[in-house]
Amino acid sequence: MSKLTKNQKIAEAKVEAGRHYKLDEACALVKDCAFTKFDSSVEIAVRLGVDPRKANQMVRGVVTLPNGTGKQVRVLVLCTPDKEAEAKEAGADFVGLDEYIEKIKAGWTDIDVIICTPSVMAKIGAIGRILGPRGLMPNPKTGTVTMEIGKAVAEVKAGKIDFKVDKQGIVHAAIGKVSFDAAKLVENATEFLNTVVKLKPQALKGTYIKSIYLSSTMGPGICVDGKSFGAAE
Repeated sequence: MSKLTKNQKIAEAKVEAGRHYKLDEACALVKDCAFTKFDSSVEIAVRLGVDPRKANQMVRGVVTLPNGTGKQVRVLVLCTPDKEAEAKEAGADFVGLDEYIEKIKAGWTDIDVIICTPSVMAKIGAIGRILGPRGLMPNPKTGTVTMEIGKAVAEVKAGKIDFKVDKQGIVHAAIGKVSFDAAKLVENATEFLNTVVKLKPQALKGTYIKSIYLSSTMGPGICVDGKSFGAAE
C-alpha cells in the first residue's frame, strides 16, 4: 500500500473517524478536504444490500442533477441525415453515422455519451463489444435510444446521468465539482439519493441502503448520515 502524501494526511485529519456527518456538513467538508490543483470531482458512493447477480435485485436508473455535474460532456449522436440538424442545434459534439462507427471500430472512444435513433441500432450492434465495457452502449432505458434526439442531447448536457449497481453492490456517480457551492452539492446529492431510494427492488428483504460516502478526487471518504434516506446506521 502506498504511503499517504503530506496533503492526504492533512485531509484525512479533518475527517473524524467513525462519525456520520449530516449531508450539508459532509458537502462542506468534502470541499475543505480537496487539495488538488485542478477542480476535483465530487463523487457519491452508496453501498446497497442487494445481490447484483439476481435480475430482480438489479438497480439501474437515470437522474438529472439540478445543478449539473460541472463536467463538459462530449456527446456523439448516431443517426440518419434527417436528424442531424436537430442533434447539432441541441449541442451535440459529434453527429453522423457510418464514419463514426468506423472510427470506433478503429479504437476511437473519446466521448462520454452516445445517443441514437432506434433505426440505427442494428448498425451499432456491430460495435457493442467495444461500447459495452466502456458504458457507452445506447439503451432505451436510459433515454439514449430515442426519436427525440434534441431533447435527449439537451438533458445530457444539462446534467442527466445514468448509474448502475456494480458487482460489489455499490452505485456511484459524480455529483459536481469542489468549486460548487456546498448548497448545490447538497441539492445534487439529495436528488441522486432520492432516485436511488425510489429504485428499491420489491424482491429485496432487509436493509436497502447500507452506507453513503462522499469524496473528492484523491480526497478521503466522508461517511454521510443517511437515516433520512433509509440508510442503516
